[in-house]
Amino acid sequence: MNIINLTKENRLDLLESLLKRSPNQYSEYEKTVAEIVENVRRNKDEALLAYTEKFDHIALTPETMRVTEEEIEEAYREVDPKLLDVIRKALVNIRSYHEKQKRYSWFDSKENGILLGQKITPLQKVGVYVPGGKAVYPSSVLMNVVPAKVAGVGQIVMTTPCRGGKVSPNTLVAANEAGVDVIFKVGGAQAIAALAHGTETIPKADKIVGPGNIFVALAKKAVYGFTGIDSIAGPSEIMVLADETANPRYVAADLLSQAEHDELASAILVTTSKTLAEAVSKEIDGFLETLSRADIIAKSLDNYGYILIVDSLQEGINAVDEIAPEHLEIVTSNPFDVMTRVHNAGAIFLGPYSSEPLGDYFAGPNHILPTNGTARFFSPLSVDDFVKKSSVIYYSEEALRAVHKEIESFAQAEELTAHANSIAVRFEEED
Repeated sequence: MNIINLTKENRLDLLESLLKRSPNQYSEYEKTVAEIVENVRRNKDEALLAYTEKFDHIALTPETMRVTEEEIEEAYREVDPKLLDVIRKALVNIRSYHEKQKRYSWFDSKENGILLGQKITPLQKVGVYVPGGKAVYPSSVLMNVVPAKVAGVGQIVMTTPCRGGKVSPNTLVAANEAGVDVIFKVGGAQAIAALAHGTETIPKADKIVGPGNIFVALAKKAVYGFTGIDSIAGPSEIMVLADETANPRYVAADLLSQAEHDELASAILVTTSKTLAEAVSKEIDGFLETLSRADIIAKSLDNYGYILIVDSLQEGINAVDEIAPEHLEIVTSNPFDVMTRVHNAGAIFLGPYSSEPLGDYFAGPNHILPTNGTARFFSPLSVDDFVKKSSVIYYSEEALRAVHKEIESFAQAEELTAHANSIAVRFEEED
């Protein structure tokens, strides 16, 4: 990896380079995605199955599109028992963490017959998209489904592409353990369109969550408004903020853990130590000789890998806030203090033994995180994403009588006479 002294002059170039990874920069695909979405909206199962055969080379019918109980039972026979044990332990951690996020309805009773409140209502039907093309991510199944279950969602519908007509056993087992209600063997933009608009076989979802490739991301963007979405996710990214106390071998390994996702993934080290920077670069070269996805990692590092040297820790924190990384590791002499000064990050990992994959698989916090700088205003997927909040207002006749003149005058000031009249008619005999 190239080692760069971060300056005011090259800071903007770095940010511009990273933003090129955003799905918003791939407008050349939007027309194709829009055509797929519209075709599925109009022709439903017919279009969905045609695209599945065209892109995934699988001939399905409405009957075979749905995963059967027999297929799930077969998946349990094929999954490594050790993996199943890990999935179940991870589920305990993930549920426990998300249970603490639950919100409850509240009501505040005031004098003179006034009741104000907020009613929490779970979404009725949620669609979960799970990738299944180049890679399979049962961990993403857990992270998408558990907060929905904790929130009390009525039905969880999962779609995932399959290879040779068969969904990955690991994915099926993870879905069954997490509590998915129904699974369909379709993927890509066409699956997002089916969840957004509904077909004869796939029900329309109130919200769609889950990561995917560029076509999936753009499809979610296209259907937003017809249904809710979690976010338009971009490629994965990690940033490590470190000082001279960090272990260079640990830092190098953690950077590569995200660079292996795909060629667009970003891995950045920001450090106050030139010695650490050089040591990390050397460790990375050594790891690349042994890792199975070295070709992908090398392309990722060439395009979006940086080792940035800063003059002070505060300057490093400023760089973090500007980039707003999906994953941030703080490996300094006092990471807890540094954390309090960071404003923008999706997930924060503190200290040398809180490696990013710990969050991907096991610790409990959600690994569906804001990317491409959106951590400036977005949060990780949570129970909040699967509930709606309705405000509740009750005024008795006596309570409204006490304030009706004020409300009428406010409406008249805005020249909304029908608003004013709606209040006034209730007391016209008194006036």
